[in-house]
Amino acid sequence: MDYELLCTKVLGVVRLAGNFIRKESMNFDNNRIEFKGLNDLVSYVDKQAERILVDNLAELLPESGFITEEQTINKTGEVYNWIIDPLDGTTNFIHGVPTYSVSVALYEHGAPVIGVVYEINRAEMFYAYKGGAAYLNNKVIRVSNRDLIADTLLATGFPYYDFEKQPQYMALFTELMRKCHGLRRIGSAAVDLAYVACGRFDAFFEYNLNAWDVAAGAFIVQQAGGRIMNFSGDEEFVETRELLATNSRVDAELLGYIQQHFK
Repeated sequence: MDYELLCTKVLGVVRLAGNFIRKESMNFDNNRIEFKGLNDLVSYVDKQAERILVDNLAELLPESGFITEEQTINKTGEVYNWIIDPLDGTTNFIHGVPTYSVSVALYEHGAPVIGVVYEINRAEMFYAYKGGAAYLNNKVIRVSNRDLIADTLLATGFPYYDFEKQPQYMALFTELMRKCHGLRRIGSAAVDLAYVACGRFDAFFEYNLNAWDVAAGAFIVQQAGGRIMNFSGDEEFVETRELLATNSRVDAELLGYIQQHFK
């Protein structure tokens, strides 16, 4: 498998979906919003963007399966599976907040080999492939080199439907507000991870995330020299639905704060 060549083709497919989303954002019809659950929104744009991705990615690897947020296809591959979020940041999109992305990862035998995150409105394409570095618009990117939480800018995501751990989360949030340069919540976990990969954020943490939210971004962080773990410090973050991404320098200190509140 030539991962670099395949990744190049994936970038074209992702850009195609991104162009569709950008065009629809100019005349979005709010009457076509649906609710999958409490504060969990979806629109015709999500679904059509996913169809664009699925149709074109299936041509690249006909034997591949798909794990997708909007479940427009039901197919599992024996070797290859695409993990897709066609519009990460749907709530931002619906409200006209210009931070949302397309996220696509390819897993081979259960391990990531390609990750792509396209931040649509800034036309920033983050990507990585097995055996290569991490890139932003064809330039190699690396995580930051900050060593202390006191010098960092951190990112997180607020719970929007499962509030069972909200008290612990708010206590952690309050503590970290006093420890670092600032905390940001921009509304797209895929973009948060991409920003860790290129050093804009020094770390990102969130719980209740799905595989399609983080599969691509987590791989890009790793290829950029960062670390990915759950709140217990283990590498398994998909099943636990807890994710901490760091620059590999502040993980011990930040994990300590997290574990004080999430036990």
